[in-house]
This record gives sequence, structure tokens and C-alpha cells, in this order.
Amino acid sequence: MAESGKCYQLVQDRKGLMWDLWLYVPTVVFLILIAIKVWYGPYQDWTYVLVFMATFFAFAGANRILKTRLMILPGAPTAIDVNKQRVRFELRNGTQVDLVKGVRFFGDFVGKSFAVTGVDMSGKKQQYVFHRGQFVDEGQFKDVKSFLQVYK
Repeated sequence: MAESGKCYQLVQDRKGLMWDLWLYVPTVVFLILIAIKVWYGPYQDWTYVLVFMATFFAFAGANRILKTRLMILPGAPTAIDVNKQRVRFELRNGTQVDLVKGVRFFGDFVGKSFAVTGVDMSGKKQQYVFHRGQFVDEGQFKDVKSFLQVYK
């Protein structure tokens, strides 16, 4: 996959998976339990809001876990190849996506994840999020982040 750039193979982030499970599962359960309690009280209309919120968090959590932590979904990146002209992602389904225009790098304040956005060859806007646990070691994570700084 590499063509004079740096290529990084990604791995499943099991530690991050547990963190996300501890974050999303109690949140969804808590919202559903409150919705059930509110349903039998005087403010039944709030039940719909709470169920909507629970559903939203369930979908967001499932997408985060299946796409970025376990890399099971077909659109999940399994490798990243960066050079000064473009950023290329190899996806689970075997396709390659090249971000060639408007490439931007966004790092979080804690330093545990980052996102890359841009326009691919077909003109479609793409966004990918990466976590520290997806890289083989801390050195690779820091290396790819420093290389992507040119897109900040």
C-alpha cells in the first residue's frame, strides 16, 4: 500500500472497547429506566425524549465500537498511508480511499485520539477517527500524529 509515504496497519482496540462499553451501556440503561419511571408519572411526554436519547446513544455507541474499536464494519479503516500529497485509507471491504483535497487533521486535547477529514477522489467528504489503541505501539501513534500535523 505504501508509495513513498508512511503506512500503518491498525489493530482492534480491546482496551478502548471496554471503556466504550462502560460508557454507553450504563447510559442507555439509565435513560431507559428513567423513561419507564416517567411513563408512569405525570410527565409522560418526557418519555419520548428519553427514549430518543437512549436510542441515539445506542446507535452512536454501536457505531463507535463496531467501526473504530473493533473495525468490523465494511467502511472501517484497517490501514492508513500518509504522504505530503494525500492520505490513503484501506477499508475493511478492500477498497482504498484517498483524501486529496481539503485534508484536515484534528487532535483531541487529551492526546488519545485524532480525526482526519477531507474530500476523496469522487468529491465526497470523508471523516475517520483513530484511537491510540488501534496502533501497534505508542511510537506509531505519535509518529502518525506528527506526520499529519502538516494538515492542521
